[in-house]
Amino acid sequence: MIGLPFAGDGLVHGGLVGLGIFAALVFYAYEKRRRGLTDPRLWPIAGFAVAFGAIGSRLLTWDVSREVSLADWWGNGDRSILAGLVGAWFGVHLGKRLTGYRNPTGDLLAPAVALALIPGRIGCLLTELPGTPTGGAWGIELTPVQAAMLGTQAGVGLHPSFAYEMVFHLAAFAVMWRFRDRLPRPGDLFICYVTSYALFRFGVEFVRGNEVILLGMSRPQWFLLVVLPLLLWRMMRVFGKPLRPQLEGTAA
Repeated sequence: MIGLPFAGDGLVHGGLVGLGIFAALVFYAYEKRRRGLTDPRLWPIAGFAVAFGAIGSRLLTWDVSREVSLADWWGNGDRSILAGLVGAWFGVHLGKRLTGYRNPTGDLLAPAVALALIPGRIGCLLTELPGTPTGGAWGIELTPVQAAMLGTQAGVGLHPSFAYEMVFHLAAFAVMWRFRDRLPRPGDLFICYVTSYALFRFGVEFVRGNEVILLGMSRPQWFLLVVLPLLLWRMMRVFGKPLRPQLEGTAA
């Protein structure tokens, strides 16, 4: 596999991210209807999730040590899925507080987030640094111009780390589709998805090509080391109770 057809093209990346958000909202509407949820407050909550996810992906990655203004960082700086998820989580809770909605929404949001990230990661794969060298003859090889743009070597096979993530989110969506009505409590689906992604992301970071800051690990990995114990504890609570039986007449 040679080259990235749209290296550094923010328009292509942004278009695919937008496509992912659109797909997520369509699924959200479908799932809301399937569950018989008609409360009009659910749409503003989804809007808060999208808006604060976008804000978090930029704001929470702002590196003041680079002496770049927040305005410049917003337009041209790094974006982070992990920071976006934190922002979306905050947005959902803020939306609930402002609207007075109290019921769990994680079962609605988790599959929608996974669906959104599939085209989003396609955008990353087509435009950003794919990953670290594979050590073999396979991988994505960049042209000299692309390598100079992305700050890496030309003609060296690089891990398509974003493709690995696409496969993860596709598999996660399929599993959540099957078990979306089976977990013990409302909201458990979100806990399982976020915990699984945190574990996967910690591992895939070793081939992502992000800056290593301490003990061979990147900033996302250090962040995940802090939050993973809490997530794993929450996930253990989910599976401390048996699954609900399959509802008659519902798709697997």
